[in-house]
Amino acid sequence: MSKLRAKKIKLLLFDVDGVLTDGKLFIFPAPAAVQQTTQEHAAKHGGQGGFGLVSQTLIEAKGFHAHDGTAISLARLAGIKTGLITKRISDTVALRARELKLEHVHQGIQDKLTVFKEILQQEGLRSDEAAFVGDDVIDLPVMRNCGLAVAVANARGEVKKEAHYVTPHSGGDGALRDAVEYILKAQGKWKQIVSDYTSERTKGGTTKSST
Repeated sequence: MSKLRAKKIKLLLFDVDGVLTDGKLFIFPAPAAVQQTTQEHAAKHGGQGGFGLVSQTLIEAKGFHAHDGTAISLARLAGIKTGLITKRISDTVALRARELKLEHVHQGIQDKLTVFKEILQQEGLRSDEAAFVGDDVIDLPVMRNCGLAVAVANARGEVKKEAHYVTPHSGGDGALRDAVEYILKAQGKWKQIVSDYTSERTKGGTTKSST
């Protein structure tokens, strides 16, 4: 039944934390030069950062898997558009999304279902032509309204129960690659797309990777 759903997919959307990453957040103080500027600003205006921190400038780091980058390239070759909808806002995510040339990038979203519907309208697609990959309960409204609901291996139990497909790998460990491979195999495109992908990178030598 899930393979029949996968055959219709023309749009693949996904969460970030716990899907493109393993869900861990690494937050560091900004480099000294940036901190000094922030401290001077705080002193000038007679205040401190929130929770007693002098510096309000922090850097958030995340780890991404190269296999997922390859998956997005494969999806693009197959004519499947891709995008992310995430609750957090991160420069790291914005940079990764730009690097992967995602068609849709939505950060700071609490109501993912509304954004999902807006994307469908923009693309002129039906809900059964879209897949969503999630890991936690905030993703359930979209997963309940899309054509193919995918849960990563490390997803919460409630999410796995409502998924049409659960990936073999966890978020941050190639789960998105699992989802793309599943969809393309269901559509009978996998072998041809892999062939196209490899030949594209061997023509005239090595090309720039987007993984």
